[in-house]
Amino acid sequence: MKKILSILLVIFTVDSQFFSYALELKGSFYQGNLIVGKVKSKTKVYIDGQKIKVTDQGFFVFGITKDRKNDISIETEQINTNKKIIKKVYKKKYLIQKINGLPKKQVTPPKKFYERIKSDNKLISKARSVDSNFNYFSKKFILPIDNSIITGVYGSQRILNGIPKSPHYGLDFAANEGTEVKAMLDGVVTLSENDLYYTGGTIIFDHGHGVSTLYMHMKDIYVNKNENIKQGDIIGTVGKTGRATGPHLDVRLNWFDIKLDPASVLSLD
Repeated sequence: MKKILSILLVIFTVDSQFFSYALELKGSFYQGNLIVGKVKSKTKVYIDGQKIKVTDQGFFVFGITKDRKNDISIETEQINTNKKIIKKVYKKKYLIQKINGLPKKQVTPPKKFYERIKSDNKLISKARSVDSNFNYFSKKFILPIDNSIITGVYGSQRILNGIPKSPHYGLDFAANEGTEVKAMLDGVVTLSENDLYYTGGTIIFDHGHGVSTLYMHMKDIYVNKNENIKQGDIIGTVGKTGRATGPHLDVRLNWFDIKLDPASVLSLD
């Protein structure tokens, strides 16, 4: 009887907290992760004091930076009801990845390519800055390639030909050139380019509220800018374009300009 009463007490406590805060959170609070939340309709949400958009269904989203050390403040505001919770951010252990045999111009590009690289970066930045009202981000992502080996992970310190470079912000899937690539989530194409200097064949999708995904080094691209794409659609094929030592797919995840870990939405972290 005591055991039954204890179970009922736990259930009542959890339910009471849920209805009191009217807040659900999906995702683990580790550095580099994407967090999706849900509140009651017409609730205002503030992350670290900054108001963020909430869909009509009550969904909202935000990202945790790669090296964040301090806790996150989440506030909800309804009529005559304000609630605040503090979530601890956990540290990730990042790897060191050495890649040798790259052409010198890809490790340290010649000055004649600086303007081209600058132009490419502007295109990518603009595509990632879209703040649409889509709520695709609230759904579960799928893998872009089935049965593929992951050869590069988020946060790895890259040492190229012995020269330390910026961390790797993507997830690398090894696959044969020409392997079909699937859209991980519903979205709208905000960038479709065949030949960017570093990323080669590149696609960016907008999933709403600042969430975007990027696919790079592609051989073939089957989608066009402003096109609506459904999850699972074939969007192109694996290549080795741009700065790549061999055929593979590198995918990236962003919340606006915050670079996030794609594994955090693919149940791989």
